[in-house]
Amino acid sequence: MSVMRLGYVHTRVTDLAESLKHYHETLGMQVVAEEPGKVFLKAWDEYDHHSVVLEEGGVGLVKLGYKVERSADLEDYEKRAQQFGVLTERMSKGDNLAVGDGVRLVLPSDHVVELYADVEQTGTATGVLNPEAWPRDLVGVGVPRIDHTLITAEDPVAVERFFSEVLDFRASERVVTEPGEDGDLLGSWMFCSNTPHDIAFIKGPNGKLHHFAYQLADWSEILRAGDLFAMDDVSVDVGPTRHGITRGTTIYFFDPSGNRNEVFAGGYMTFPDFPTITWTADELAKGIFYIGRELNERFTSVLT
Repeated sequence: MSVMRLGYVHTRVTDLAESLKHYHETLGMQVVAEEPGKVFLKAWDEYDHHSVVLEEGGVGLVKLGYKVERSADLEDYEKRAQQFGVLTERMSKGDNLAVGDGVRLVLPSDHVVELYADVEQTGTATGVLNPEAWPRDLVGVGVPRIDHTLITAEDPVAVERFFSEVLDFRASERVVTEPGEDGDLLGSWMFCSNTPHDIAFIKGPNGKLHHFAYQLADWSEILRAGDLFAMDDVSVDVGPTRHGITRGTTIYFFDPSGNRNEVFAGGYMTFPDFPTITWTADELAKGIFYIGRELNERFTSVLT
């Protein structure tokens, strides 16, 4: 039984047409379906039907979807979540376009997470028979896949416990006020696959999105993305630079509605026996932005 990966991010935007310019023309995602007030997109190296849903009407996160290994796992996760004490609800095939039955959970931070096993697979742009390295018709950055999200929580300890005890995630890195048992948890980076993090959360208001991220191959692609952001007048928050936490390279930027995105490359691999790395609050700036070692006010205060 396992949660395999982040499957989709469903977010609100103020202007659907303007947002499509960003997610399609700049980032290179492809529109796969439309409903009234909604657009479904996928990146070129993703097999499932979609990975991002844009819904017109405001800003911020609607919900996150995580794909589990087997349909039989859903009942077990549902029971665990109920024992933990969070709200659960069954979702049926068709509640989400192209997604099968699942379980909807409300985290201690008020975020909505959906677990599912079955989803329509439409394949990648290069296919599975003698595929090329990448498609020749990439648009903009040409992001290959979504990677992770970072949310905020009034009680990071409760959210960390939920992901650990209910969903079997492990913490790769943590930020605490001070070492030892007396230190308060300020943030946690957790994984279910072999990446540095499949979700992260920091102390802040419940229900808010800090960012969601796309994986790129390496530092040169991060720099190329930065060039394209300049060409398209994308509002850049921080970067290009490197993280201390996760060791990845990064640029943070905003979509036209103010939702923060990230392109992320590198980092280390994780395994079930990966030891948790600890950072203390006095070194947080270095942990987040290893080179500059400074946190701007916008990075910690702008949430959607």
